[in-house]
Amino acid sequence: MADVAASSTPAGVVRVTVAQVAVTGDHEANRQTVLDAFDVAERAEADLLVLPEYASAYDPHGVGPEHAEPLDGPFVTLLRARAREHQVAVIAGTTLPGSDGARSVNALVVVDGAGEISGVYRKVHLYDAFGYRESDRLEPGPADAEPVTLRLGGFTFGVLTCYDLRFPEAARRLVDAGADVLVYPAAWVAGPLKADHWRTLLRARAIENTAMVLGVGMTGHGVTGRSLLAGPDGVVGLELEEEQAYRTVDLDPAALGAVRTANPSLANRRYTVVPTGR
Repeated sequence: MADVAASSTPAGVVRVTVAQVAVTGDHEANRQTVLDAFDVAERAEADLLVLPEYASAYDPHGVGPEHAEPLDGPFVTLLRARAREHQVAVIAGTTLPGSDGARSVNALVVVDGAGEISGVYRKVHLYDAFGYRESDRLEPGPADAEPVTLRLGGFTFGVLTCYDLRFPEAARRLVDAGADVLVYPAAWVAGPLKADHWRTLLRARAIENTAMVLGVGMTGHGVTGRSLLAGPDGVVGLELEEEQAYRTVDLDPAALGAVRTANPSLANRRYTVVPTGR
């Protein structure tokens, strides 16, 4: 894993641009932030751009139906158009309408380099912790939905979001589905020990799954930023502070393969993960 400038990449290597950006309740301004991030990714010749959770709109007091947009709305339409134009895949958080209008859905949209939606992940674990209750405004995604993955270069990327990071079985289920890079867009709420939890859990998910793990944090009021890339051995290859920043890194499948050969813990395990459907 290396922080890179624009250049050609070897076969199988995937170049990822991390967009640690601030998001507000102003949808139009957030779409401009997306345009800026795509410009950075294009200049870096990236294969994949990752934006935070709630990239379409964010309110630190809670994101509800007033910020929801359908998949054919302005935000996802922009993602698809720019992905197609720049030939860069993108993973971004958004808020979709819920089933009854009273609550919305915290979702990740995965768009390939041709501008097609290759998957939509609806957040399973709602953040009802540390004094917050996402379930007051959001409805959870189904725990038994098919894992959302994207194949790029020599990797299969799997997506989860924010509070999902605290549930190791969610990550293992993605690995069972073939993911070898776990991507966690987040608006990780600040607070005592929270930044330490974020860093520790990202590294833990990497080590226990011998997977690369990328956490992309929102920056701004009330959230921690601190995007981080951990290798399958837990070594941190990229770590940002709290300020807005863009970084581009190369992921090499050979590095992943070497760790999994030395530490075949996935092959040695004796248990599987079964979703509850709750």
